[in-house]
Parts: sequence; C-alpha cells; structure tokens
Amino acid sequence: MADDASSSSGCAGNLVDNSINQDELIMKQQREIEKEISETIPLVGELEPLASLEKEYNEDPVYLLKVKDLSSKYKNIRRTRPDGNCFFRAFSYAYLEHLLKDKTEYEKFYEIAKNSKEILVALGFSQFTVEDFYETFMEVVQRVGEHAGGSPDRLDEIRAELHEKFNRQGHSDYIVVYLRLVTSGQLQTQQDFYQNFIEGSRTVTEFCRQEVEPMYKESDHIHIIALSNALNVGVRVKYMDRGVGSQVIAHDFPEGAQPLVHLLYRPGHYDILYA
Repeated sequence: MADDASSSSGCAGNLVDNSINQDELIMKQQREIEKEISETIPLVGELEPLASLEKEYNEDPVYLLKVKDLSSKYKNIRRTRPDGNCFFRAFSYAYLEHLLKDKTEYEKFYEIAKNSKEILVALGFSQFTVEDFYETFMEVVQRVGEHAGGSPDRLDEIRAELHEKFNRQGHSDYIVVYLRLVTSGQLQTQQDFYQNFIEGSRTVTEFCRQEVEPMYKESDHIHIIALSNALNVGVRVKYMDRGVGSQVIAHDFPEGAQPLVHLLYRPGHYDILYA
C-alpha cells in the first residue's frame, strides 16, 4: 500500500508540475505575442482606403458583405494597435483631428478639458498622480488649438505632428491614462446611473479600479457612454461582427448626439473611420 500511496503522490506531483509548466508556456507565448505586436503594429497607423479590409476577409463572405456596406458610408480607415487601449487612443486621435478643422468645437472642448483636473481632484484623485498626465494631455490640446481652423497647408503640418506624438509611446500612453481617469471620474460622479451597466456585485468604484483606470484593459459600452458624456462629444461606433444581415449596425453615444468621432468595432478592437 505504501508503494501505491507513493506512486499516487508522484502522479499528483507531476500533474502540478505539468500545470505550472503549461501556465509558464502560456505566459511566455503571451509575452511574445505582445512583443511582436509592439514591434510590428504602430500605436496609430497611416490613413488607408477602406478597401484594405477586403484583403483581410477575402475568404469570408459574411464579413465581405459587411465591408461592402461599410464602404458605402466611409472611404478610409486608420488602424490602432490592439493592446487594450485602442478605444481611448482611437477616440482621442480622431477627436483632436476633428478639432483642427472646427474652431468652435475646440473652444467648447478646451473649457471642459481645462476644468477636468479639478473635478478629478475633488473626487479624491491625488493631485500629484493626476498632474503629469493632465499636463501632457493639455499640451497636445493647446497645440491643436493654436492651429484649429487654420490654413490647409498648416493643418497638414500639425496633423503630422499629432501623428508623431501619438506614436511616441510615453506621450501617447499619458493621453490614454488621462482619459481613463476622466472616464473613471464620470462613472463615479453618476454612480446610480452607471451601476445599471455593471454585471455582478461590483460597485462602480470597484469597477473603475479594476476595469477602467488600469492600462491595457479593454473598453465596452460603459466606457464609451461615460467618456462621451464627460467630454460632451458625440461618438458613432459601427459594430462589425457575425450578426444577422449584411449591414454594419451603428450606435451613437450619447444617444441623439451629433457624432464627431466615428469608430469601427470588431470583436475586442477599435479603429478610426473617415467618411
């Protein structure tokens, strides 16, 4: 019996070792995938014709029909890195691009952006923590404002500068972090409303700490609703999935607002659309 017990214990040990080895392999593979993504896919890509999507789905009739529908409304796409931050990066890039040609919208947004830090501090966010992210964010906003509504030649130059800043990891990530904090602040300001969107027993504050504020956490409806409300910016998201029919369904946030930012959602990822 002793031999049997010893043999059984040895098997259990092997199972544990195998489990640990498998977990290590999965984690290693994940790190390699993340490294490959960071080395091969820019944070924000160049403008591409929407037809480039057809190459991705040339053997998928369901998605090809939806690309055709999308092509009837949009001409171009700009891809973002699939790193969990794609919604915030796509939103901020697309909106700042829009502000370059809309001086009136810029002036409205500037006041909201300028006052956003004090709102966060009043909610209990550490001023020391918020300060650096806020300053980087406002530096980019003010740079856009210097040229909003300017001549086409000058705007092309500023667009190139904006593109360069968004592809500089540190700079780009600071903007993402700040928008995550703004989103968290909005959720916590109207907890009774947003609690309805959170599944399970988590509070709004717990949800913010776990799913909104950390980098690389994917975004869902609740993030889009909160950020679009916080900044008073209309966002249209076109959802391209395997749902019934050939049309790509659109959702506007906040409901009824004029969309100034257009995003394409494919399961787990957001890119920017251009009409």
